[in-house]
Amino acid sequence: MGRQQISAVALAVALGGATCWATPAFAQTAGGSAVTQEDLAAMRAQMTAMAQRITSLEAQLAAAKQVPGSPQLAASAPAMAAPAQSAAPAQVAVAPSGPAAPQAAPAAGASSGQSLPAQVAKAASGIRIRGYTQVRFNEIVSGDKDAPAGRSRLRSVHDGSIGPDSNFFIRRLRLVFQGDLGHGVSFYLQPDFAAAVNSQSVGERRDNYLQLRDAYVDVALDKAHRLKLRVGQSKIPFGWENLQSSGNRVPLDRSDAMNSAVPSERDLGVVAYYTPTHVQQIWDDLEHQGQKLFGNYGAFGAGVFNGQGVNRPERNESVMSVAMATWPFRLDGIGLDGQVLEVGGAVLHNKVRPEVRAGGVTEANFEEHRVGLHAILYPKPFGIQAEWNFGKAPEFDTASQAIQLKKASGGYVMAMYRIAHFGGGTLIPYARWERYKGGWKAAVNAPRLDTNDIELGVEWAPIKPLELTLAYARMKRAEADERRSGQAEGDVLRAQLQWNY
Repeated sequence: MGRQQISAVALAVALGGATCWATPAFAQTAGGSAVTQEDLAAMRAQMTAMAQRITSLEAQLAAAKQVPGSPQLAASAPAMAAPAQSAAPAQVAVAPSGPAAPQAAPAAGASSGQSLPAQVAKAASGIRIRGYTQVRFNEIVSGDKDAPAGRSRLRSVHDGSIGPDSNFFIRRLRLVFQGDLGHGVSFYLQPDFAAAVNSQSVGERRDNYLQLRDAYVDVALDKAHRLKLRVGQSKIPFGWENLQSSGNRVPLDRSDAMNSAVPSERDLGVVAYYTPTHVQQIWDDLEHQGQKLFGNYGAFGAGVFNGQGVNRPERNESVMSVAMATWPFRLDGIGLDGQVLEVGGAVLHNKVRPEVRAGGVTEANFEEHRVGLHAILYPKPFGIQAEWNFGKAPEFDTASQAIQLKKASGGYVMAMYRIAHFGGGTLIPYARWERYKGGWKAAVNAPRLDTNDIELGVEWAPIKPLELTLAYARMKRAEADERRSGQAEGDVLRAQLQWNY
């Protein structure tokens, strides 16, 4: 007899037995005798026992459905319809504790009983998908849109749409896939569908190519997940703004100075992060308030990477070593209740081989040393953010017409004012000054940048899925091309719409 038939018979026996138990109590009522408190208590006990047995038998029936080849419920209907024999309580009690009960429980929860689509659906339910898209419009309203050969034009290493003949431009189109794999292991994958490729026919650029940005796995090294090891292509812990997501940053672009150490912010390697519990609590509180944090990184981080740059093959046997620390302080009790000041710094050592115009990379390694400092007073409502770095980096020398190791220094200072309730959303006006003198190793021949920009802007998020940023910049900068000299100047108006999903 199948398990489902056994369960059906047990259900019939249980119901029959419960009916027999209840008969004397109801007979007394029918005969006109007074019902005592003891009678009511006995009836309640009998009804409770009957409900428990029904629940147990229903579980057995549900479990029997998971067993391949079990008879359908209709097949056991005659057994349920059969007249109940004299079922003593002891006989009914055997049904839940019989052989069917312990076998049914594993069958109900065993993954082997699930179909392949069900197992795939269960695995997919742990994967989270999100992303954002940024569409920009830039216009050089005055200044050096173009220039004679050998002279710098008004251009930016962060935004290829700044130029004489540009209108709308997809700056980023990111999708993020992340999930928990269990046992303290999680993964993160982020492609970008709006990358540009320059090596096309006659030098014409192509936009909106698919490019890998992040692909790493996190392994927790403690039960609280405060210490984790990250392996794969991920962000390099140098610079607070470099770690901050582009979808979460207030200004449209990162500063030339901080980003010159780690262009595109990523590389392939291994890095460890650690965050004390009380530090994580401060960051959780700030995130709950709607503040723009620097991301899922630790208070302390140290790692090694290839050092050649994102999506570029390694060119030497050396690795880039990086270490960073950041620490938030609550300013309660000094007249700034509710505000948080975060300070920290980072160090970087690398040996890199920049690309050369003749093709390939330099034959020799160029050692790079950087030290960076940062401080952030989170806006509540006024805030300030500043970073500075200095050291040595590869840079093209016009006198010798060769790449040399030279001094590099610069940073930025930004003031913000956060209006938490404006038009149903959040409004953040800001003003930023950035300065940098040094090489840009991500470009051919590591040209020298000389940047001195002032930017005024405002970010408005009327609803959570949408952010609109308007900015005016007075730019004074050298073009990232060693064949052009001097600084270009001009005024640029910019607009960006970002939608989050």
